[in-house]
Amino acid sequence: MAAMAALQSSMTALSLSSNSFLGQRFSPATLCPLLPGKSSEKQCPIVMRLKRWERKKCKPNSLPILHKMHVKIGDTVKIISGHEKGKVGEITRVFKHNSTVIVKDTNLKTKHVKSREEGEPGQIIKIEGAIHSSNVMLYSKDQNVTSRVGHKVLDNGKKVRYLIKTGEIIDTTENWKKLKEATKKTEEAAAAA
Repeated sequence: MAAMAALQSSMTALSLSSNSFLGQRFSPATLCPLLPGKSSEKQCPIVMRLKRWERKKCKPNSLPILHKMHVKIGDTVKIISGHEKGKVGEITRVFKHNSTVIVKDTNLKTKHVKSREEGEPGQIIKIEGAIHSSNVMLYSKDQNVTSRVGHKVLDNGKKVRYLIKTGEIIDTTENWKKLKEATKKTEEAAAAA
């Protein structure tokens, strides 16, 4: 009983005021001062921490800002600048958050892989490095010429990409079928490994 009395006397001596942090209640206005419909200022994009040396710009909902690109997976491109200038290859991967692409068998980097199991030795392997999309240009194998990309609507209402110099349509159903078959093969190979 004596302990309870001492505790009550110390609580009354503390006497929390209504202005102190512990004494006030939380209202919805103090919890989220910026409501989406009522904000007077424009919200700035949040910068999400990716790595120590690289920052990825994000929207307010924390999704990365994706850039529009003139190339897609499966396109044949020619590298127009850098130490791999002049090489022709097919795009295997596209990274829209930083506008880079990976071209098959170009920009090879050396990677040192540590052994995973006790008896397995380490390896030195070659991997394809990323190239900025501004350093590649669409390439026509038929006429051996690079060209910028254009967009037009066909008679059936389908929007397609085409090469401006040659008029060759890039987005055809045959190309899409080849691309789907290639992705299925790579998925099966990855599952088998």
